[in-house]
Amino acid sequence: MVTRKRAPAKEIFGWAMFDFANQAYTLLIITVVFGDLFTRVIVGDGPDYRLGNLLWSIALATSYLMVVVANPVCGAIMDYSRRRKQFLFASYLLTVVSTALLWFVEPGWIVFAMVLVIVSNFAYAIGEGFIASFLPGLGPRDDLGWISGLGWGLGYIGGLASTIFALAILGEVSEENYDNVRLVGPFAAAFFLLAAIPTFLWVRDRGRQRQLPPGQSLVSAGFDRLKTTWLNLAQFRDLRTLLVSIFFMMAGIYIIISFSFIYGAQVIGWDEHVRVIMFVTVQVTAAIGALTFGFLQSRIGARRTYLITLGLWMAAILAIWQTPLLTRFAQALFNVEWEAQYVFLFAGSLAGLSLGSAQSAGRALVGVLTPNGKASEFFGFWGTSSKLAAMFGILGLGLLQAWLGLATAIVFCLILFAAAMITVLPVDEHRGRKVADTWRDQT
Repeated sequence: MVTRKRAPAKEIFGWAMFDFANQAYTLLIITVVFGDLFTRVIVGDGPDYRLGNLLWSIALATSYLMVVVANPVCGAIMDYSRRRKQFLFASYLLTVVSTALLWFVEPGWIVFAMVLVIVSNFAYAIGEGFIASFLPGLGPRDDLGWISGLGWGLGYIGGLASTIFALAILGEVSEENYDNVRLVGPFAAAFFLLAAIPTFLWVRDRGRQRQLPPGQSLVSAGFDRLKTTWLNLAQFRDLRTLLVSIFFMMAGIYIIISFSFIYGAQVIGWDEHVRVIMFVTVQVTAAIGALTFGFLQSRIGARRTYLITLGLWMAAILAIWQTPLLTRFAQALFNVEWEAQYVFLFAGSLAGLSLGSAQSAGRALVGVLTPNGKASEFFGFWGTSSKLAAMFGILGLGLLQAWLGLATAIVFCLILFAAAMITVLPVDEHRGRKVADTWRDQT
């Protein structure tokens, strides 16, 4: 059995800082500002914005399809060549440049905006898999929960810091304020550029580089290695089953990430100050969830922690879907005149706890079941499963809301999280760890 040593604290911190840095992109571009700007101003097909919502889902789904195609072979190449930092740096640089270019988008420039979102989100999303592949090398399997939780926790702190500062500068999302709010692209790019520097200074690329056989390229070596791994994937049945569960979970999570603030604006009809409060609430509870469940995982096990987080998600989606009913119930029970937008903050708290904890637990559990020497490949499969899920979830919701409306279509998420919980039940964490520990790389 292979015992991994814990990396120096500086290296673990440097790794976690990439999560801190890239949350500025997720929140400012995908969740809080630019997604809302795209649907309501750049496309602007009010009052229900169904075309804008559909085009937004198509842009995101296209970027995730590109990740699905590229991620596995990139992972195989990185494991063979031990050049993970070079791949990570390329994705980071592409994210920064394409995000900064969003400043040039004007209202009505739909195709240009979609192209930049596709490119920037592809670069960001594939970088998620690249940085995750460093996780198994940072410590023993029992440490991966809190290390992953530290990354997600710092990520939400970074998102909170960047977005509060940005909202204070940018103001509300509206056509009248467009010249100011368009700065969201350059701001997110600059934050990512600067905050990720510790990652490239302190994180090590472990393993030795291999010499290519005569006449073979890195791409062909990557495909050969990927083929070998695919043929041997049956031996990793617990990891394989987990990836199916992660598919369903991430489909639901990407819907929430991409449409929650759009839902708040279009369905709940919240005021600007409630939007800001919701953002702060989600970030704080997500950081608490990631850190708390990360440490809990080392005590009760990764699989059990993952199941608890899925249960939290189901409760959160029920609260989002039934916000009007909860509002009426609260008014009757407490004899108060609460508005739905304030009750929606309760749903946001549940979603925040679920968001940080579920993603951290899922990533850590993949690390626990991953053998030495194949981290990039297996996290490539993780990334592929996640982004294929994003395509499925976002396009599915986009089509459903075009047919039924966003308020009804959100129940699709509840089905996805229930499927994630059911499919992970056969996973045996101890058996999967044993397989990972005894695996020997033959390539």
